[in-house]
Amino acid sequence: MDSVQPGQQLDHFEIESVIAHSGMATIFRGRDLRNGREVALKVPLMEAESDVAFYERFRREEEIGLRLEHRGVAKVLRNDDSSRLYIVMEWVDGKLLRTLLNEQQKLSADRALRITIQICDALEYIHSHGVIHRDLKPENIIIDADDHIKLIDFGIAGSAGSRRLTFGRFSNTMGTPDYISPEQVKGRRGDARSDLFALGVMLYEMLTGRVPFEGSNPFAVMNDRLLNKPLPPRRIDPAISPQFQRVIYRALERDPGRRYATARDFAYDLEHLDEVAIDDERLDAEEGRHRRTAWHPAFSYGSLALIPALIFTLLIYISRHP
Repeated sequence: MDSVQPGQQLDHFEIESVIAHSGMATIFRGRDLRNGREVALKVPLMEAESDVAFYERFRREEEIGLRLEHRGVAKVLRNDDSSRLYIVMEWVDGKLLRTLLNEQQKLSADRALRITIQICDALEYIHSHGVIHRDLKPENIIIDADDHIKLIDFGIAGSAGSRRLTFGRFSNTMGTPDYISPEQVKGRRGDARSDLFALGVMLYEMLTGRVPFEGSNPFAVMNDRLLNKPLPPRRIDPAISPQFQRVIYRALERDPGRRYATARDFAYDLEHLDEVAIDDERLDAEEGRHRRTAWHPAFSYGSLALIPALIFTLLIYISRHP
């Protein structure tokens, strides 16, 4: 249960309303009573505060947020005299990208392009400062009335070179598998290219109204990206240009070495789609991509057989990385 409620005061902050629940924490809208400034407060649930691993992860999120200064990243505000564990952030008027997609199902190509380029800019900044988000998804992107974006929730972010990693969430306490990269599914730490894969999934979803990899449960969804190719977005919406589809496919490459190396490279192609090379042979191959498991039972059985191995790998990984 929440340890604070709307109407209460937390140090010199007045708690006004609940905005969202994020894992083992609640995000409140509040007001700084010293200067009247609106803020967002991320407060852990009571049962989470005594968890050592959660405490370390929460403090790491605050530390990362304090050193990031970019128009596309929600700013964490210094709060040295707090009486308990919580994070103070700038208040951002807007909607989560997830809310926007729920309302509109999909976005126009121009709008999806504009939003994705901004996310690339924010990712280029955090990556250049040695930070990998590792939980990029529509729930962690705020869009304001002018379509400006803010990245939020660095709860499982990691610093380049750091040894400890908290694995991405796969339930109410561990998140969604829709945006996780193939290398992370295999238990690797992932790097900047893992964030770019997640952004490729989000771009596919913004354009088509659906995610590229699906399944009846989280492990089937993860398994799908290890073995199958997504339905070509041009089959869902023929208005998507071959160049745009090529950019999406490059972001979604299973092998990180075949993806965009940097967010800047990803953004460049999005800004210069007319320069993206397309040859007829490659286009024919891409247009022919489909889920082979529906037509090849043996392939499907092999895919299902990997699920226990994935479960075992994830359990071992989580047990070694609290």
